[in-house]
Amino acid sequence: MKHFTHSAVAIALISALAACGGSGSDTTPAPVPDNTFSFAATEMVTNLTDDVIIAGYSDLAARGATLLASTQTLVATPSQSNLEAVQQAWKAARQPWEQGESHIFGPVDSLGIDPHLDSWPLNTTDLTTVLSTTTGFAAATIKGWNDDVQGFHTMEYLLFGDGVTTNTKMIADLSANERDYLMGLAEVFRDYTQNLDDAWLISHDASTGKAYGELLKNPGSDGNTFYSSNVGVVQELINGMIGIVDEVGNGKIADPFGADAGSADTSKVESQYSWNSLTDFSNNIIGVRNVYQGELAGAADKQGIVDFVAAADTELAARVGTEIDNAILTIQAIEGSNDMPFRQAISDVEGRKRIQTAIDALSTLQTSLDSDVLPLLKTWEV
Repeated sequence: MKHFTHSAVAIALISALAACGGSGSDTTPAPVPDNTFSFAATEMVTNLTDDVIIAGYSDLAARGATLLASTQTLVATPSQSNLEAVQQAWKAARQPWEQGESHIFGPVDSLGIDPHLDSWPLNTTDLTTVLSTTTGFAAATIKGWNDDVQGFHTMEYLLFGDGVTTNTKMIADLSANERDYLMGLAEVFRDYTQNLDDAWLISHDASTGKAYGELLKNPGSDGNTFYSSNVGVVQELINGMIGIVDEVGNGKIADPFGADAGSADTSKVESQYSWNSLTDFSNNIIGVRNVYQGELAGAADKQGIVDFVAAADTELAARVGTEIDNAILTIQAIEGSNDMPFRQAISDVEGRKRIQTAIDALSTLQTSLDSDVLPLLKTWEV
């Protein structure tokens, strides 16, 4: 995941709120403005921690185990159907990971799991060298290699087509050594996703023995140097939403899109071999909706950031919800009526119009989160 920058408004707010939030700061809070509102955040924070963040990481770990099992079957019995099963397992694991980028803080960052699993672009030169000089791909060995020759996109490179004219790969084109490498990669992936789930549920740090989920749900508790109050937790959650909206609109989409069709750069398209880019992008913003609404798809109605916003401004709460939905729909619409992959849409006249519509929708959403939602932290009377 790329680093992102906040607007001047966000930077000023983060500085002013440092005493209320993470990082263990004890400085004096800024004066509270007159237009304050009240909101009891404990239920919301507990729900988001347990039913959105941890539920998502547990799902990811389960799908990581399925990906490994499917890969083991492929290695034992190489066939087109078994290859396609691994491809589907890869895509299935991609979903909770991309949705989880809306809250990419805590162990996924501190344990280095994000770059381990999702580094892009690949180092295809080193990948070629590894495949031509190495056999017997032990998981422990792969973990010692650079992040750009492991994780999602190395598996994608091996599993799918070249991405230029097709995302289809035939079993005859997948060598025995590539299958062995895939199995080692899948084992590493399973380990890292299980580590991430354990860090939120059991312990994120051997020195403290505390689960990160408990730290998020219990700010200000004994030994909690990460969060001193719910203000810091909500700030973390809102900033996570802003960060991924920024990354999708101004990075993942805009970088390969370029200023015009002549400057479009397909080499910058993430998930280009599988043609999964648009699904990735929409899942990123679905992840924002999960945090905002307080629920994964199909879950019972529970508290999310929308309830915090509604306590201050019901019209704003409804508007942001609509903007999130619109951003998702405009991203999904980029493929047009003929399922056009993103890497082709960036060079297509009509495709570029649809992409610009999505970029504009993401910009509108980011502005609302940055300029309207984040400032509510200053007027929240805890």
